[in-house]
Amino acid sequence: MSNAKTAAAQGPRIKKKRRSQAGEIWRRLKKSKPAMISMWFIIFLILCAVFAPLIAPYDYAKQDLANKFVMPCLAHPLGTDNFGRDLLSRLIYGGRISLLVSFFSVIISVGIAVILGVTVGYFGGMYDNIVMRILDIFMAIPGMMLAISISAALGPGLVNTAIAISIGGIPPFARQLRASVMLVREEEYVEASHAFGASDWRIMFKHILPNTLAPIIVQISLRLGDNILSIAGLSFIGLGVQPPTPEWGNILSSGREYISTYWPLITFPGILIGLAMLAFNLFGDGLRDAMDPRLKQ
Repeated sequence: MSNAKTAAAQGPRIKKKRRSQAGEIWRRLKKSKPAMISMWFIIFLILCAVFAPLIAPYDYAKQDLANKFVMPCLAHPLGTDNFGRDLLSRLIYGGRISLLVSFFSVIISVGIAVILGVTVGYFGGMYDNIVMRILDIFMAIPGMMLAISISAALGPGLVNTAIAISIGGIPPFARQLRASVMLVREEEYVEASHAFGASDWRIMFKHILPNTLAPIIVQISLRLGDNILSIAGLSFIGLGVQPPTPEWGNILSSGREYISTYWPLITFPGILIGLAMLAFNLFGDGLRDAMDPRLKQ
């Protein structure tokens, strides 16, 4: 009876401690102005992507050849493209595609990396050596070259682009998780779980994994920015998202022919790609500093 009362009394304390830890991370994150500005910019991009049909002033696919290459004005704040389509509307919808593919590719990378990283870090041995050598092969190939090769083999399209980019993201996540698991698996609470007869899978995914996610959360933010650039790069060379579906990379590609005669078509997509990548990187850096226990005072 006394044990039940003790456990009941400790429950609120544990929850309070978890809330205070999250609050401490948030407090530290708020001290970083670049990270906070980046966070709000990312939220702004996500809201624009979600509510694109309500925000976009025009249909992104509607052509008006009589008004092509219109310079920025009140009717078309960012001008029109070579088919008379409103550039602002296309960039808003293009952001929806870029963010969607970027998030989807990260989900694939993290999902596979969690299984590989946790299991090789926990079991080790020959299984660890085989998986790590395979991942080393993938890491030896430059990320963009690997994405181009896979995209060329699978063909262009939204899903294939996400798959091509996600494969290059698996090794960094898996190696990060493996290193974290190898540090955590010797902790006392893991040994206690073994003593109570918990299965290996329960120990790995219920006790070890939650305590190794902090570096992965930071890595996800940084990877999202890299993915946006990779998606734009694939679309720019014709291996990613295909027209008429708008994506920042293929919008940028369509402006190559007019770079010397009509600057808005290549300037505004380039600025958006650069700002989005910078925002995710700055937010990731700020989040890493906020979650680093060595910086706690």
